[in-house]
Amino acid sequence: MGTAAAAVAGAWAWKTVQRWRRKSPDEIERLRRLGVNACGRIIAGRIVEMVEPVADGPAGPILLYDYEVAGVTYEAAQDVSALPEIAAAAQFLPGQTTDIKYDPRQPTNSILACEVWCGIPDLEPNRTAIADRGEEPNLPSTDEHR
Repeated sequence: MGTAAAAVAGAWAWKTVQRWRRKSPDEIERLRRLGVNACGRIIAGRIVEMVEPVADGPAGPILLYDYEVAGVTYEAAQDVSALPEIAAAAQFLPGQTTDIKYDPRQPTNSILACEVWCGIPDLEPNRTAIADRGEEPNLPSTDEHR
């Protein structure tokens, strides 16, 4: 009986720790963007349109874009609400040619911009200015408890 109680207590503790370590959807998306930035290849693409936020949807504008890898055209979207400079300029971006970073192992996984890189030419100086000033970008935490 003591062994069963210890097993139940251990399972409960494991589940509690896993719930405590769970990342928010915003943090998961931030880590995805930074992961694509770290391993991604750059290719030319085009911003097709901007979609305004809707109730029960993402908080900010969504940019729809397309790009071609090995003869296959991909269409993707990125919620840019976490990237204030891009969100502010989003309404002026449809039709613009841009650089896209995509994961070569999974070409459907791509970004227009992240916290430390921006493929949109008119906004690129804003991103490189961070590095020129010597500021430290907000990189993913290695702390597993976030």
